[in-house]
Amino acid sequence: MTTLAPGRGNSKSGPRHTADRRATGPRGAESAEPSEVGALLRAWREERRVSQLELALRADSSARHISFVETGRARPSEEFVLKLAEHLDVPVRERNALLLAAGYAPRFPQTPLDDPSMDTLRAGLEQLLQGYEPYPALVVDATYHVVAANRGIAMLLDGLPEELLAPPLNAMRVVLHPRGLARNIRNLREWRGHLLHQMERQIALHRSAELRALYEEVAAYPVADPGEDAAADWQVPYFALPLRIEHEGRVLSFVSSISTFNTPMDVTVAELAIETLLPADPATVKYLQSKA
Repeated sequence: MTTLAPGRGNSKSGPRHTADRRATGPRGAESAEPSEVGALLRAWREERRVSQLELALRADSSARHISFVETGRARPSEEFVLKLAEHLDVPVRERNALLLAAGYAPRFPQTPLDDPSMDTLRAGLEQLLQGYEPYPALVVDATYHVVAANRGIAMLLDGLPEELLAPPLNAMRVVLHPRGLARNIRNLREWRGHLLHQMERQIALHRSAELRALYEEVAAYPVADPGEDAAADWQVPYFALPLRIEHEGRVLSFVSSISTFNTPMDVTVAELAIETLLPADPATVKYLQSKA
């Protein structure tokens, strides 16, 4: 059975099918009036290190028009705002913020996962996670709250302190907390560095204050001495950085893969990520299959 955790993604709080009206963006732009859409677009362009000319070529426009929009001399149409956001890879949540700043209604709803309209999505996620068993897999939201997980994940979490497993379960906390999975990870320093770098990239993309707070929290967790955590101890030439975790006296090795939805039209769906742990050696495959 797949287990569903009451993470932020399935909350019933707030109106159904409503978009988040917080206007966020890079460089501390946290609220905006209609006249400020140009400043927000410029901030996103600079964040992506794209020149006005390059953006104009991508959007089939002119550098002059881009300049006029950014300085407020021209008011962009709704479709032009969305076109620029697409070419600047602006997250879906922040595309709503750009539309609000330009004086338009948000385009993308933010539907709770437990809404009846999400039944098909939830069923698909359940089927995907169950189909991946006995290998571990989970679904997280934009701030790593666990939305769903399969029995492979439950096996790895078995025996951890109840306070770390209390809802809303957060994947980064449970992995990096010194009383969490961190105590069982044989290559903790390398895996910790990988996870923190992953969070840094997401902070740069989304500019989320909540994600920044989580990063600062988990980055401050103490890290034990490496001990046996030595590269020389590895006997298999891995094709990607492995997660080497001890379970019931055995060291299991995994490589991680993260998938997201293509062209999502809902903020909730856009912020979901499916992480699967692929066994990285035959011994791990054999052990997990014996537990099935």
